[in-house]
Amino acid sequence: MSFSTLVSDLAYRDNGDSKKSTLSRAASYAKSYASTAATSVSISGDISSQLHGGYSHPLTRSWQAERQLTKSMLIYPLFISDLPSEETLIPSLPSQYRRGLNKLVPHLKPLVAKGLRSVILFGVPVTPNVKDALGTAADDPNGPVIQAILLLRKHFPNLFIVADVCLCEYTSHGHCGILRDDGSLNNTLSVDRISDVAMAYAEAGANCVAPSDMNDGRIRAIKLKMIEAGLAHRVVLMSYAAKFSGCLYGPFRDAAGSCPSFGDRKCYQLPPGGRGLARRAIRRDIGEGADVIMVKPASSYLDIISDAKEIGKDLPISAYQVSGEYAMIHAAAKAGVFDLKTMAFESTEGILRAGATIIVSYFTPQFLDWLET
Repeated sequence: MSFSTLVSDLAYRDNGDSKKSTLSRAASYAKSYASTAATSVSISGDISSQLHGGYSHPLTRSWQAERQLTKSMLIYPLFISDLPSEETLIPSLPSQYRRGLNKLVPHLKPLVAKGLRSVILFGVPVTPNVKDALGTAADDPNGPVIQAILLLRKHFPNLFIVADVCLCEYTSHGHCGILRDDGSLNNTLSVDRISDVAMAYAEAGANCVAPSDMNDGRIRAIKLKMIEAGLAHRVVLMSYAAKFSGCLYGPFRDAAGSCPSFGDRKCYQLPPGGRGLARRAIRRDIGEGADVIMVKPASSYLDIISDAKEIGKDLPISAYQVSGEYAMIHAAAKAGVFDLKTMAFESTEGILRAGATIIVSYFTPQFLDWLET
């Protein structure tokens, strides 16, 4: 019997009473009927379909998340120029700058006060004639990364410093290693060079070295050199294990001046559809001694983040929301498609849900404020 039929039936049988009494008794019967029906639903086992109460309050909604974004999860990317007083806005990367050493501490001081815990450094040599075929400026003691490590160690002793390790910013050809005469990547020479650069950053005081070059075997080479140098016990080795080729790196390459002068990186970065390759690379790098596994980009590769968490159950999983992802969110928000803050949180929460516990994000300065409220 439906609710409306019940009310009509009760009204007909009580036609001797006043209209007010009829409606009152009908409502009472209806309430009793509804209560009985609800009890019937629960008895029949359908009660599990009643979910709304579990997320009816802002706090209980937050309880539904396996991981909630905290300040300690964030790593802030910094582009360090070799011009000490440079502070140049990157047009394709909203609100992001290339900064020289003289601008670094004033920029970071208020962020550290707000709870910034970690940064990742990318050197940007803009001085003419610094780049060469071997990327020799990468580990120059007077170069931007090593000098930035020393500076940050002095001013922010509790700041966790990650040093990206690659040659693309420093090579005249813009590729991530040393090339053969035919223009292909010489993996053996590249690994030796990359591992030397990683050691220079570790010896300068970096808390973590993060090779992003994607040369086969570089994690093992770095780990062995760190063990030999007595650094393996205090320097984290974060592997860009699953770094995919694609078009989402454009703003970063504008910032770092790291576009290849010819060809592309498809023969050493992973193909976008290569899930199996990514899984193999993750297993390999764990076996070679990686302490943290990174997936890059993030939002288009949530399945790979999930795979990384499954394969590396006992390791922290990092995800890099790359420059193109960040720029797209800004562009859409500017066009009125959605609210910037809301989408920044939604995209990051999706990355966390997939399995990441560390987020490399250009939104870090805003998150430091947003997480307070």
